[in-house]
Amino acid sequence: MEHITLLLGIVIVTALVFDFTNGFHDTANAMATTISTGALKPKTAVAMSAVLNLVGAFLSVEVAKTISGGIVNEDGLKTEVIFAALVGAILWNLLTWLVGLPSSSSHALFGGLIGAAVMSMGWSSINGGTVVTKILIPAIAAPLVAGIAATLATRLTYRIGRNTDTKATAKGYRTGQIASAGLVSLAHGTNDAQKTMGIITLALITGGVLNPGANPPMWVIVSAGVAIALGTYLGGWRIIRTMGKGLTDLAPQQGFAAQTSAATAILASSHIGFSLSTTQVCSGAVMGAGLGRKGGVVRWSTATRMFVAWGLTLPAAGLVGAGAEFLTKQGPWGVGATAALLVIGSAVIWTLSRRNAVDHTNVADDEIGAAPAAEPAGVVTTAMAAVTPPPTGSAVASADVDFVKATIASPTGTAADPARPATV
Repeated sequence: MEHITLLLGIVIVTALVFDFTNGFHDTANAMATTISTGALKPKTAVAMSAVLNLVGAFLSVEVAKTISGGIVNEDGLKTEVIFAALVGAILWNLLTWLVGLPSSSSHALFGGLIGAAVMSMGWSSINGGTVVTKILIPAIAAPLVAGIAATLATRLTYRIGRNTDTKATAKGYRTGQIASAGLVSLAHGTNDAQKTMGIITLALITGGVLNPGANPPMWVIVSAGVAIALGTYLGGWRIIRTMGKGLTDLAPQQGFAAQTSAATAILASSHIGFSLSTTQVCSGAVMGAGLGRKGGVVRWSTATRMFVAWGLTLPAAGLVGAGAEFLTKQGPWGVGATAALLVIGSAVIWTLSRRNAVDHTNVADDEIGAAPAAEPAGVVTTAMAAVTPPPTGSAVASADVDFVKATIASPTGTAADPARPATV
């Protein structure tokens, strides 16, 4: 560490700031459904998630090696390029957090890195094959796989419990949710903390502190784990609300199925070095669980906004990263100007967020910025509901019936009987 220059020190601190924003941006991945179903209180949930994110950071370095030695060519890469990439990633993270959209922190980092590298050295600096196989393909496949798995798991849980008492099984599934939420948090630390480890390692390589292909030093692993854990503990309450209330209404059975499916997909990808978006995986699992229940509704207006954010993340962060790199290339004053713009932009976003504050005291409320409790079912939801076998026997208890009635709104029927035309 004695060879670290001032610029390299700034890059390392900025990378840890990104890791911090990644933590509070992605808290919803593990804890949104647990909070929305009442399995854990909000502060307890984020504290548990923070500890397990820290533990997960020590489980693997495969994703870190993908980032530090796979996406861009290290030859000729300058330290200020990494700084510019982080600026693009942080600003996009904060912007999507402000509007409550669960976009991908991972893709924000990748987009910023690609944009800054292209501005600095041209398109030849990008390893296109790695970008396609380890970023783009997982970005499309992972949420689909997690969604399908969650749909099937939800159907299975209702089929298994069709002859049991709903209230008794709900308590058991809430306990299962706590365990599965812990698994998602562990998986998130394993996958997402490594991205910051990888970017710091890449900076150390460009600065001549480490040799190309080196693994992250222990101090990098520890600092990245602590940063993401602290960010997680603060809780990204706006995105927790969107994931827990805005996409669909989840019963404990669905929450358990969604979290278990997401954790399995994330851990498997981390093992083979796929740097996928945990946000996309968890969002796909939540929507799959919503479709897997008879009468479940996915609010496609919210989902559409989320899909748009997913598609914009790579290019938007890339453009900001490229602009930041254009400034940093001008010399020390350009680096200073980029740092100032990052601080000013972050302060403006934070000030705007205070106008409609969301925290642990109101994150589960329906009336503050949440999606309507009853959005008409769309074509996809209707088709899925039609082929999903309904729960039978004592499983259709009065509480469960009330849940379905509150979830589905009929434009022509009544609340008591959606199939019956409304009378005048």
